[in-house]
Amino acid sequence: MTRADGEFAGGERATLDGFLDWYRGTLLDKCAGLTGEQLARRAVPPSRLSLLGLLRHMTEVERGWFRRRIGGQEAGSAYCTGQRPDADFDDAVPASAEADYAAYLRELDLARAAAAGQELGQTFVHERHQTEMNVRWVYAHMIEEYARHVGHADPIRECIDGRTGS
Repeated sequence: MTRADGEFAGGERATLDGFLDWYRGTLLDKCAGLTGEQLARRAVPPSRLSLLGLLRHMTEVERGWFRRRIGGQEAGSAYCTGQRPDADFDDAVPASAEADYAAYLRELDLARAAAAGQELGQTFVHERHQTEMNVRWVYAHMIEEYARHVGHADPIRECIDGRTGS
């Protein structure tokens, strides 16, 4: 797994894309080389956090912000429903690890495609909040969302096999 630093003197869009891709790569790096059992291992009971749960959660988040909101696509939830809003974490089991990992990678490609060509100032109305948001805000939100969850991933990975790092 290699993570590109992005453009240090690029424009706003290149900078945002670079930081977001760096965090996406960091989450993948935290999951690299682990078995399904290790990926699904819960951090500390009663927490539901696991690396696999984080991958599943970020699949949902990528889909919601980039495909549904920015792209205006009809893309239902990957895991969560009204009856099971936390299924991304609750149902993270070893048997689904390979498929869930592949779904995350596929969602990244679809999210990038949905964002391609969209201006940072372009707006949409968030369906739940009924407020106007722009693409720039989504990028900033996604960067902070990944930063928070990659921070969760650090100690989870360290507990699994002692591996630390950025």
